[in-house]
Amino acid sequence: MFSIARPHRDDVILASVGLSGGLFLWLVGIHVQNGRLFEAPWVSLLPLAVISALELLRRSAPQTALAVGTLALVADQFTVGSLATLLMFTDLVYAAVLYGTPAAARRIPVTTLLVTVAVTAGFIAWIPSADALLIGIVTGLLSFGPALTGVSVRNHRDAAESARLRADQTALLAEMDRVQAVTAERSRMARELHDLVANHLSAIAIHSTAALSIDEPGTSRDALGVIRRNSVDGLAEMRRLIGLLRESGAAGPPSAAPTLASLDALVGQAGANSASSGLTVTLDDDCEAAGPLPAPVELAAYRIVQESLTNALKHAAPGPVTVRLRRSREALLVEVSSVLGDRPGPRAPGSGAGLVGMRERVALLGGTFEAGPEPRGDDGKTWRVRAGLPVAEGAYGA
Repeated sequence: MFSIARPHRDDVILASVGLSGGLFLWLVGIHVQNGRLFEAPWVSLLPLAVISALELLRRSAPQTALAVGTLALVADQFTVGSLATLLMFTDLVYAAVLYGTPAAARRIPVTTLLVTVAVTAGFIAWIPSADALLIGIVTGLLSFGPALTGVSVRNHRDAAESARLRADQTALLAEMDRVQAVTAERSRMARELHDLVANHLSAIAIHSTAALSIDEPGTSRDALGVIRRNSVDGLAEMRRLIGLLRESGAAGPPSAAPTLASLDALVGQAGANSASSGLTVTLDDDCEAAGPLPAPVELAAYRIVQESLTNALKHAAPGPVTVRLRRSREALLVEVSSVLGDRPGPRAPGSGAGLVGMRERVALLGGTFEAGPEPRGDDGKTWRVRAGLPVAEGAYGA
């Protein structure tokens, strides 16, 4: 069903001013032409009233208003005419281009130009005088001029709208980048916090359980020593992490980040923590003579070894825990193996977050990661963590 939208306030003002102005000109007897078919001045009020009413539709139905307004303008030529009718018609042409469809905005300027040329040529052929040329100029001012103005204003409006949309899209992309950056930073902090705390807290949990369950002063004293050492080390690591988080504007990796040079101390600490569980931890490292590694690779390798030793302390059966590092031209291979099976004594619960963190660290560097059980020669199984970290020069920036 055809419905007419409520007229815009500005359109109501234009219609009211146009109608009032036309009535004032009619009352004072100002007309634009003489010698027409309908000489009675009141007849010119009919096209004026129609054009004024059409001004109310200049936004909601601009093309319909222009079509009917053209008929009213033609009818006005058979009366003494009104300047207000002519001016409101030019506004209808302008509005049809500005508020009409894109197709109408393209067609109306071309059509009005052709009409202007045709009227000018026709009157010059009919009345070869300056009056014919004047009629053509007036026709162009009433039709082609407003259409051209409407095209210009519409182009500026569309350009402003496009700029606004681009600004909104840029703001949206910036917000998405910010959210992704915050998410990535939260994930990085979660990995660091887990790797820092899990090792020490696991040792504390296991040895405190042993101290509570075994009623031997010597065993309890040794367990309390391990607990104290891991508590102090854990607090020191936490202070270091908090200090790094408080720093602002730091470029590159943190200077206090652990490196492979600290693996001896890490393995020694892990051996002391797991000795009561029947684990023996050894390090097989042939990377010392191969030159320095990129800082992200060293940090990732250290954290992978640290988390793997923590998992061995939680879950491995009594036996050897071996840490191997191998260096090639393309990659650093980190491998940690332990005996898979049941063991007596207390265990610390696990949530699987350590494996997720190791996998994320390797993925960020574009490496490969495997973790799972493998068969061994005595019909038992070995739990093996294997990570390949690329070490190509320049792969991680300056």
